[in-house]
Amino acid sequence: MLRSMYSGISGLKNFQTKLDVIGNNIANVNTYGFKKGRVTFKDAISQTTAGASTSTDTRGGTNAVQVGLGSSISSIDTVDTAGSLQNTSRTLDLGIQGDGYFIVKEGTNNYYTRAGNFYLDEEGVLVTGEGYKVQDINGSDIQLNIAALQSFSIAQNGDINMVTTGGANQVAATIALAKFSNPGGLEKAGNNLFQESVNSGAPQIGASGTDGRGTLSSGRLEMSNVDLSEEFTDMIVAQRGFQANTRIITTSDEILQELVNLKR
Repeated sequence: MLRSMYSGISGLKNFQTKLDVIGNNIANVNTYGFKKGRVTFKDAISQTTAGASTSTDTRGGTNAVQVGLGSSISSIDTVDTAGSLQNTSRTLDLGIQGDGYFIVKEGTNNYYTRAGNFYLDEEGVLVTGEGYKVQDINGSDIQLNIAALQSFSIAQNGDINMVTTGGANQVAATIALAKFSNPGGLEKAGNNLFQESVNSGAPQIGASGTDGRGTLSSGRLEMSNVDLSEEFTDMIVAQRGFQANTRIITTSDEILQELVNLKR
């Protein structure tokens, strides 16, 4: 069989994966804190039909003769650039201006997120929309005393400043942020959550405004970093690449048909 046919098949698979990633990006264009994906390709192994030779006194050197055998997926990256902040005027909507991640917990499992649309449950615990509990700088759940709460605000450093019914001011808790040496190595866990991986590095936990974790902005949410114009352009490129590889397979099939028809 022709090598070109299998090269075309590898191209079809790769561009299908690229279209899958683009489709997921577009589907999450309005998902708070979403980080888009990116596919990169690499060439597959090449078959060497003749090796390189060195020069001699009578003849110059020659290069190797190699035939490529298609392409493969090099990586599917998470592009962790910051999205723009959207004003919501809601105190519990928090945006991060920097590289940090909120820490949320379910049971004993820690997760990390850039989506700061938080809520207070019936017991005054600060949670995500799915009920994951937001953590403070001490690694504890954040719980406000609703019975004594008159109003509250959240400062840029993560302090939750509470005014009690008696008029007293106090800091109820400080929201923690985590920073990673390789945030692109975090694994997506669904529900706007990421989890630590062996290549992301351990979380460096602390208050916002310290060690490059960024500052909090109350009343704002981080939008998805998906650029629709870029995604549609990539979609056109992937579509044309897919079509070109189908043409390779069609042409290879026509050649094989001619070989079959040699004996009539």
